[in-house]
Order: sequence, then C-alpha cells, then structure tokens
Amino acid sequence: MRILILAGAIACTAFALPACAQSEGDDRNEDLVIVGLAASLVPDYEGSSDYRIAPAPGAVGQVGGIGFQLAANRLSLDLMPDILGSGWKIQAGPMAAVNFNRSSVKSIDNAQVAALGKIDTAVEVGGYIGIAKSGVVTSDYDRLSVTLSYRHDVSGVHDSGVWTPTVSYLTPLSRKALVSIFVSADRAGDGYADTYFSVTPAGAVASGLPVYDAEGGWKNWGAGLGGAYALTGDLTGGLLLVGGVGYRRLLGDFADSPVVGVGSRDQWLGVAGLAYSF
Repeated sequence: MRILILAGAIACTAFALPACAQSEGDDRNEDLVIVGLAASLVPDYEGSSDYRIAPAPGAVGQVGGIGFQLAANRLSLDLMPDILGSGWKIQAGPMAAVNFNRSSVKSIDNAQVAALGKIDTAVEVGGYIGIAKSGVVTSDYDRLSVTLSYRHDVSGVHDSGVWTPTVSYLTPLSRKALVSIFVSADRAGDGYADTYFSVTPAGAVASGLPVYDAEGGWKNWGAGLGGAYALTGDLTGGLLLVGGVGYRRLLGDFADSPVVGVGSRDQWLGVAGLAYSF
C-alpha cells in the first residue's frame, strides 16, 4: 500500500545512517552494504484509523560507486559520483515503487471501505534529484539533504504521478548511535485522487458512503524520526538496532474524501527492527 513507502522510508532512514556515516569518512569509495528487516505499524489504507503490522525490508549502501536504497516497497539508485568536494554532493538516479494501497480487502477492517472493492497493485517508476551537504551543524559528519522525486504509474491503475519534495538531516551521536529527521510532502495527480479517494455511484450503493469526486493536488505533508544503534561493533560493521516513528496529515480533496471521513486525516507509523552492516 502507498503508506508503506513512508514506513519504508523511516526504516531505510535508520538503515542508511551507518552508510551515510561511512560515505562521509576518509575512504569514500569503500563498498558498504546494510541489510535489515523491520516490523512496521501502518494504517490499513491511506486515510484509515485502523492499523496493522507489516514487514518493512530494507537495504542500503554503496557498491562500485553506485549508491542504492531498498525501503519496503521502494527502490532507488544514486548514480552520481562524489565529485563536488567541500562536503557537497549531487544526488540523482532512478526509482520505482509498488503501490499496494487497498489491493486486498482482507487487510481493511472498515466494512464500508472494504465494500468499495480492491484496487489493483500499481507500479510507479520515476527518478529523483537532490543535493546534500555534510559538516553543517554538529560535526564534519552530519548531513543535510534536499531532494525532489517524481513517480508515475506505468501499470494503468491510476495512470498519474506523484511529486515528493523531502528535506532530511542526520547526525552521529557517537560511533554507535545516529539519528535522522525528515519532512516531506506529496502532490498527486487527478488519476491518483480519483482511484483511491473518489466514491463512484456504484461504490456508494455498495458501501453506503456518499458519492465523491476527488481532484489532485497536495495530498499530504509528513515528518519522521529514525535512529540506529550498534549492538555489536560500530555503525559501519556489525548488528544494528533500527527504529523510527512518522506522522502524515492528509490535505485538500484527499482529506475530505468519505474514505477518510470514516477513518482519519492523521496517519501514524512506527518501525522497529534489526539490520546488519558489512
């Protein structure tokens, strides 16, 4: 489901912390890989007030100068070499996500929303660009980054796109602990709004919800906090405890949808798990 992208981002923020610390170290070309698995607490669907536990696999690192992140149902690559110097780095590359939002009515506790029926799984493909600066506030190894991503459905499910600006900051607390925070927002197209937040006349009869025609625009803003703690070794080698918490607030036509009216505009997420860096 779409909400898993944010849950995965929180988990991957934690997974990525040791990798970011390594990339700011003395040997920026050294390969480093972190793999992990977390349990995430996520809403049943976008706008739900019911929650369930879902797995959030994560992997992050750099191999042969190519950076990568797997965050639950989202994969991205950073193809830009570290050529700017003075702590600056351009970030850019392709990304893809699998949108499971309302793809199974069995995972939806709300009977009215479940009665609307399932929506096919969407595959969203796009890319991102950004810039990062290390040595900003606390030390030579903290990092502030600003990115803008775009994903478009290529499976014909909602046949529209989502823009996501994100600002994130991470800082080490010691060789064993790091924390990161981020804020982001989503702007979704008309097709996305119509597919997941509109209620057709037939859907109104089946569910008892009123007919509603949602239009695209700013869908939500959100913020999250992630962290990692080395249980063995340090952050760049060994077993890590990772976790995080996030919040999302739905906006505009998305928030006014009857699908959200029987749920909540406020969406909370939690992630906890283990990772291993090598």
